[in-house]
Amino acid sequence: MHSYLKAIGFSNVKSRTDLDKIIGLVMDQPTEKFISKISRIEAITEIKKDFADGMGVAIRGVYDEKGFFHLEHYFPYYRGKAVTAKEDIIINKRVDTDAYTGMCDDVRVGVSLIFYLQNSIDYIESKGLEGTSRIMPLTLTGLSTEGKIILGIDTDEKKMKHQQAEMKQRNQLIAEARAGNQEAIDSLTIDDIDTYSMISRRSRVEDIYSIVDTSFIPYGSESDNYLVIGTILSWKLVRNYMTNEEVYQLFISCNDINYSICINKMDLLGEPMVGRRFKGNIWMQGKVDFTEM
Repeated sequence: MHSYLKAIGFSNVKSRTDLDKIIGLVMDQPTEKFISKISRIEAITEIKKDFADGMGVAIRGVYDEKGFFHLEHYFPYYRGKAVTAKEDIIINKRVDTDAYTGMCDDVRVGVSLIFYLQNSIDYIESKGLEGTSRIMPLTLTGLSTEGKIILGIDTDEKKMKHQQAEMKQRNQLIAEARAGNQEAIDSLTIDDIDTYSMISRRSRVEDIYSIVDTSFIPYGSESDNYLVIGTILSWKLVRNYMTNEEVYQLFISCNDINYSICINKMDLLGEPMVGRRFKGNIWMQGKVDFTEM
C-alpha cells in the first residue's frame, strides 16, 4: 500500500481489497482523465478522482487494443493553487516505477530540489527532452504522514525587512558563486562560519527553534522526501467524503518559498494557527506548466 494514502484521509487501507475499492471508484467516477496515444494499439492513460478539495488518488496505466485497462501505477496527490517558482527544471524517468521526477536548483532552498511529477502525461504530450533543463513555472505541494505544530518566532516589521534584505543579498551571492565568482564563494563561506558560531553560542541558552525560523532538509533514502519547518500563512480543515476522515491543508512559507501541505488530522500534533509553524516530514510533489517550454 502507498504509505502516503493516509495523508489524504485513507488511514484504514490495510489490504489489496481496500485499495481495489478506491481504484474502482477512481475508474468509475473520475474527476479528470487524460489519454496519450503511445502506439497504434496502446494508449497511456491517467485517471484522477478528488476525494476532497484538491486532493485525491490518481491511477496510471495502458489501454490495449481490446480496450482493457492495465494498471501500472497509482499515487495520492494534492494540487497546489499558486505557482511556487519559475526555475530551470530537469525531468527524468524513475527506474523503480512508471513515473517521473523533476529537479530544480532554487537559490532560496540552497539544495537541488527534487519532486515527484504530478502531471507526467502533460510531459509526455509535450515531447520534452528527458534530462534537458528549461525554465518553466512550478507549483509545489507536499504530503505528510507525521508532523507537529510549534510556536512562531515573535518579530516586528523592521526585523522582517532586515531579514528579507539579508535573504535577497545571500541569494544574489549564491547565484554569483554558481557562476564561478570567487569573491562570492569566499563571502558565503565566511557567512556560514559566522552563522555556525552564532548558533553554537545562542544554543547554550536558547531553544534551537527560537534561533532557526524555517528549514528545508533532505530526509531519508528517497530523493523527494524532506524534513521542513515552515510558517503557516493560512490553513483549512477538509473531510474525505469516502472515509469521513479530516485532513488539514496548510499553506506555509519555508526558506522564502510558499507551498501547500496536506496531512491527516490524526497525524498532526497540535493545533494550526496563522503565525505558528509546521514541522514534519513531507513527500514533495510538483506540477510543471509545460506550455511554456
